[in-house]
Amino acid sequence: MRKPRAGANSVRSVNYATSPLLASKTPPWRSRFVVVLVALAFLLLLGRAVQVQIVSTDFYQAQGEKRFVHKQPLPASRGRILDRHGLVLATSVAMPSVQVDVKTFAADTAQRKALAGLLGMPRAELDQRLQAGAGTVTLRRHLPEENWQQIKALGLRGVQEVREYQRRYPEAEAAAHVVGFTDIDDRGQEGIELGFQSQLLGTRGQRTVVRDRLGRVVEDIGDQADPVDGRDITLSIDSKVQFFAWQKLRDAVQQHGARAGSVVVLDVRTGEVLALANYPSFDPGNRRNLSGAQLRNRALTDIFEPGSTMKPFTVALALETGRVTPDTPIQTAPGRITIGGATISDSHPHGVLTVAEVVQKSSNVGTVKMAMQMPAREMWEMFAQIGLGQKPRIDFPGAVTGRLRPYKTWRPIEQATMSYGYGLSASLFQLARAYTVFARDGELIPVTIQRHDEPAVGQRVMSAKTARQVREMLRLAAGPGGTAPQAQAIGYSVGGKTGTARKQEGRSYTNKYRAWFVGLAPVSEPRVVVAVMVDEPSKGVYYGGIVAAPVFSQVVQQTLRMMNVAPDIDVAAHITAPPVAAEVESF
Repeated sequence: MRKPRAGANSVRSVNYATSPLLASKTPPWRSRFVVVLVALAFLLLLGRAVQVQIVSTDFYQAQGEKRFVHKQPLPASRGRILDRHGLVLATSVAMPSVQVDVKTFAADTAQRKALAGLLGMPRAELDQRLQAGAGTVTLRRHLPEENWQQIKALGLRGVQEVREYQRRYPEAEAAAHVVGFTDIDDRGQEGIELGFQSQLLGTRGQRTVVRDRLGRVVEDIGDQADPVDGRDITLSIDSKVQFFAWQKLRDAVQQHGARAGSVVVLDVRTGEVLALANYPSFDPGNRRNLSGAQLRNRALTDIFEPGSTMKPFTVALALETGRVTPDTPIQTAPGRITIGGATISDSHPHGVLTVAEVVQKSSNVGTVKMAMQMPAREMWEMFAQIGLGQKPRIDFPGAVTGRLRPYKTWRPIEQATMSYGYGLSASLFQLARAYTVFARDGELIPVTIQRHDEPAVGQRVMSAKTARQVREMLRLAAGPGGTAPQAQAIGYSVGGKTGTARKQEGRSYTNKYRAWFVGLAPVSEPRVVVAVMVDEPSKGVYYGGIVAAPVFSQVVQQTLRMMNVAPDIDVAAHITAPPVAAEVESF
């Protein structure tokens, strides 16, 4: 057997037992030191685990949930506003609102441009919102459904939809001042939306969800609190009467070049407001570039000197106290009277007039002569009893008080002018309610904007006999020889009183006018009171009997037909009767 040659193996065998490197003894403290380090490291890890898993578990659990668990609000639908027949005047529709999680959002230049276009905003505004925001940013609220579907098709990470409710108003301008509107957060700002905010507003719900890193909901956890929708409000308004009244008012304002106008229609059996219209108006669903003039509910907020519409109340007081009868003659010649150095005139001399003719011809002199026979206190009490100088009790924001000064401060000339409507002020709504005294045989009834089918219980102001006597005088005033024959309605007897007054600016009166007519129908058994006011007609005609009375006529005819009230006069005879010129009223 051959022996291996020396150096043949590439690796030389080493005797480790005799190696000088290993021959030295390791100090015991070094091994202990290593063991201690390992033990300390283990204790630190154990302590950290105890802190995370036991001591601070709530904190870390919350931090984890903050990143993945979200409480998502569930919006409640605001209650609907309905007319007396259940037709919708205001309702809520669920609309997409677009949000983006800034951390996970990713889009190239073309996608950002497309997103901005679908959101209806400039690209620079989109970039600014994304840069300035942190967490979740709302890019657009109440986006049209078709726009959201196109955004969804882009497939952008971090973009998500939240459903929110938006208010819709089917009647638009015609009922705008009745229903009002809400802001973008569904809070009532005007009209019924504001007056019934607590009833219409629902209670939000909530659900807890888990989202992935792209912001998508992957799981519902915990119990869900369902939203509670708001309560529907049923109004006394008849949407058909409301639209027709608004339409005829609009036509009259435009025809006479007027500044504005208002109409109020009351059901005298129930005290319900069937219509309350103003022009100019606005679309509650599109309120861009609105002016204060459009927003004002003039029928409730504007006060003015009611002029000749107050004469029937002065005459009623004289009748009620037994000072006159409808046939009592009053000398009005020479057509003027001087009190305290001031002269009060009629439009033209009438000579001797009966009390009924004083109302029919709208004589200032005849009215003043009756008023000056009465103590100021009696007149003040009558005016206060019909609601002047008091805020109307109606569930509607913005109603004003008007002005009726204490009788102790009245001078003789002021008592005289108040008898025919100067020196005090009222809203058109207050005047309409005041005339329910004549329609309800001497009772002033409460009014309501909510549906109320039961007959209203009124407060007696005068006897039924006096009310019927004045009602007959109002019929004469709206007929041939009166100041408003154009108030006549086909098929229905009507009665009412015109009013024409100069507008006061500062302490002086201008050549600007307000024209109105307040009346009732049918005279035999009244069902409605209608009040019409046209502000500043500018085309040369400004008398209430010419400007406001035709609107009254049209609204009365349409309203009574819709209420299925049978005609009380011969329609054929009315159609064939020749037109009658109106008596020029004094103001």
